[in-house]
Amino acid sequence: MKTRTLGQDGFTIGEVGLGCWQFGGDWGAIDEGTADEILSASLACGVDFFDTANVYGGGRSEEWIGNFLSGRGESAVVATKYGRGPEAYPDKHTEAGLRQAIDESRRRLRVATIDLLQLHCIPISVLRTGDIFDWLRRAQSDGIIRHFGASVETVEEGMLCLGQQGLLSLQVIFNLFRQKPAAELFPRAREAGVGIIARLPLASGLLSGKFDASTKFPATDHRNYNRDGQAFNVGETFAGLTLAKGAELVGRLKPLVPSGMTMAQMAMRWILDHEAVSVIIPGASSVAQARENAAVSALPSLPGSLREELARFYRDEVHGHIRGPY
Repeated sequence: MKTRTLGQDGFTIGEVGLGCWQFGGDWGAIDEGTADEILSASLACGVDFFDTANVYGGGRSEEWIGNFLSGRGESAVVATKYGRGPEAYPDKHTEAGLRQAIDESRRRLRVATIDLLQLHCIPISVLRTGDIFDWLRRAQSDGIIRHFGASVETVEEGMLCLGQQGLLSLQVIFNLFRQKPAAELFPRAREAGVGIIARLPLASGLLSGKFDASTKFPATDHRNYNRDGQAFNVGETFAGLTLAKGAELVGRLKPLVPSGMTMAQMAMRWILDHEAVSVIIPGASSVAQARENAAVSALPSLPGSLREELARFYRDEVHGHIRGPY
């Protein structure tokens, strides 16, 4: 596993991490035993960055990660989030509430200090006032969080965050179907010494090449209940595309996959070919998937001609179909 630095003076971590939203149940049913197997296989492959949030399964994802790491003496960087629970979102963010959420996350993760606390797609109006960043800096000064960052939905939100002193990282949706951040946000982040965490690298699984327009998902899976943005930003599900359009576009990309790669690996390798990206955080629902994801680090960079073709494909065939703030 190749390593990269997350932000200026930040963590040195494997460039492929593990997104742990699925441990909360929003990607179908998964039990703690399976989660342990996925975490163990990931660590064995050099994955040492786990991304979670306090609202994933009402804290279940954090708790399972905490149980796993404390029970086995394994070490990893764990990033969690604050800001989307009903006690905070959309207009009830307070410093006392932030402190309480940090304490609850520390308890579930079984740590005295949270490695990285990220704002969790909070309203742009809260980002604009800037008060919440002062709260984070005070929490950092008090030693209950080591670093802070922000998970955002739009380039505008990311730009606002980059103006905040002490920001370690920005987490953004970035994949073959959501290429906009690379043009303006990434250069600014590099100038500011802020690391980029690329979430949803496979566009909710679309870029695995395994779905078609008739694919069904469980009622508790966000790819069912948020397909058209009914619960949260539609961009978090299938990158803002409809399932039918996304599956059609993936079908047209499949002939471009280089020999020796899967469709999913090409999609993730493309992200890692952007120097501004510190880590990608694909999810995994099985040990085999965790290993396939980790193997991307050892694959060669995509040829320049292929990168140019993928940029053209996004510009001409994909961009006009994206829904939701971007």
